[in-house]
Amino acid sequence: MRGTLKDPDLRPRINFRLFFFCAAGIGFGAFLYSSVRFGWLTPSQFLLPSLLLLLALFPFSRKRLFALALCFVVFAGLGVGLFHLYTERYLSGPAEGTYSVEGTVVSVTVRDGYSDVVLSRLRFGGERTAGKLTVSLPSEEVRPADKLSLFGKVRRNGLPPSDTNNFVDNVRFTMSTNGFTKEGTSADLFLRLNAAIYNVLHEEMEQEPADVGYALLTGNSASVDSGILSAVRAGGIAHIFAVSGLHIGILYGVSLLIFRFCKRYAFLPASCLSFAYCAVCGFTVSSVRAAVMCLVLGTTRFFGKKYDLLHSLSFAAVFALAVNPADWLSVGFRLSFSAVLGLALFSGSLSRGLMKWKFPRWLAQTIAASLSVQILTFPVLYETFGFYSLWGLLLNPILIPFLPVLFLPLLLCTMLSVIIPPAAPFFCIFPEGMLSLFLLLLSVFDFSAVLTGFSLGVGGTVLFTGAVLLSERVRFGRMTRLFLATVTAVCFGIVFTAENFVFVGCRVDAYSRKGGDLTLLRTRDESVLIIDGDISINECVSFLNKTYGGRIDGVVLLSEKGVSTAAFLGADKIYYYKEVASGFQNIGIVAAENFEVGGLSFRYEDTDKLTVTAEGSVVEIDFEGKEAVGADLFIGTDTTATYYLRNGTILRIR
Repeated sequence: MRGTLKDPDLRPRINFRLFFFCAAGIGFGAFLYSSVRFGWLTPSQFLLPSLLLLLALFPFSRKRLFALALCFVVFAGLGVGLFHLYTERYLSGPAEGTYSVEGTVVSVTVRDGYSDVVLSRLRFGGERTAGKLTVSLPSEEVRPADKLSLFGKVRRNGLPPSDTNNFVDNVRFTMSTNGFTKEGTSADLFLRLNAAIYNVLHEEMEQEPADVGYALLTGNSASVDSGILSAVRAGGIAHIFAVSGLHIGILYGVSLLIFRFCKRYAFLPASCLSFAYCAVCGFTVSSVRAAVMCLVLGTTRFFGKKYDLLHSLSFAAVFALAVNPADWLSVGFRLSFSAVLGLALFSGSLSRGLMKWKFPRWLAQTIAASLSVQILTFPVLYETFGFYSLWGLLLNPILIPFLPVLFLPLLLCTMLSVIIPPAAPFFCIFPEGMLSLFLLLLSVFDFSAVLTGFSLGVGGTVLFTGAVLLSERVRFGRMTRLFLATVTAVCFGIVFTAENFVFVGCRVDAYSRKGGDLTLLRTRDESVLIIDGDISINECVSFLNKTYGGRIDGVVLLSEKGVSTAAFLGADKIYYYKEVASGFQNIGIVAAENFEVGGLSFRYEDTDKLTVTAEGSVVEIDFEGKEAVGADLFIGTDTTATYYLRNGTILRIR
């Protein structure tokens, strides 16, 4: 007897959802083009999309193959094309040089007498120029919507990986200038409102509560004290400073209540307010994703259809990547969409499982939502910050219900203060008290319980793939799920061991930024860090958090600028080719052109060039981009690769 699709073994492993496969296609296209163009392509990155496509094709039929090909292939091509056009536009425009520039301020970070400003609507020598420009100005009085005139030297920002954030934000130029002239104020109401929010908070509140309040309302946390930001990140609640689903969802829900007299049309003004709020926040990817999903929710209910979270998320992804394909590279995009994807894949099954264990429904749903978000955001968070907060598992179930109590009064009182300036001191009393209490709680608690000091590498891909395949959206039997869970655990263990332990040879990890570079050499018994140029201690610690959590046996300098950083790393010895004062007591620098650290032999070929010999192989380290002669391996400006030296053979693994 022939089987039918009603048979469990013949049902589709993944239900066909139009926008899901469209989103998968455009995302894959953006990923493929960016990986090839910027040199990030590795075989492991194809694991998840390949498995999902294979599962989606089952059961194999002409109709299903055609539908998937139409959605996935066409939108993958669209993703490639859009990303290529974006990249070419990013590279277009005036060459580097000295210009008279006019522009409108769209973002400001004020600190220590200076303002780091982002300008848009640019004119170079009177001619309109696309893109944005960053400049540091000697003033604390610059605000969004200000029209500025400047004169100075302009340089072009590069492509990823060196300038990924600028690339995503379409910041094509960086300018150096000694002064500026304010020519007026833009008529853009959203920029003017952003400036008004900043002014009223900083005029009526103390500095720290005002900075935190501005970050909560607009997502611009650059002015927040670094200690506060570190505490928030260590507590696993940094998303409160990214205007996302929590903020937009609260605003959308309150707007529905206000406009409930519109009945089934209430979602229209609520959606308009959500998008207006996105405009005030600069249309960040997380805010746009949330606003689009709210619009889909309202539209679905208006037509009496069943709302599907995964379908809504997919539509938001297609919209976001079609508008700005470079968002694929942003941490905000990956965190925001991974968090909601986790909710779509796991929250239902986890909450049902908890309720079977007699958890109250509200508690089961809260815990399930927090765990679901953490499952898929863990690899992204760790690769971004170099640690994962265990506190987040506890604080997020508390914070999510509490955030409306903090956000709504702050938003309401701020808007009333903007509308009625004479009453601003009165309106700001309550939100300032709540923000001060929030800061006090951050200062009291110790958020040092974090996972750090190791590299995930391909392990992040393994975890992400395994989690998606084990979700309730993929139809597998109990034994198949058990098998997949076992395979995921074994593969992750193998990859994790290979990434973090050196049993033979020497492992080389590198990091590069403008003005400085880091290289970590590890054998089974030694670990040596090489510092070139101006690298801060925070950057150094972040690099080590993501790669290695053990003790550093030695620090080798290729520039005197790294002395102060090396002094804080607790290494046994610091090496440089000549004598130089460290400025710190009990910290001496060994001056030698040739020296050894365990089984590693070092030789200064020049003041900024070093050769390292390990197991008969020679590694030349020179970040000046010169050609290596007679070296088995040259580490230059391409520091995205990771290498192994094994028995005299150097293998590139990433």
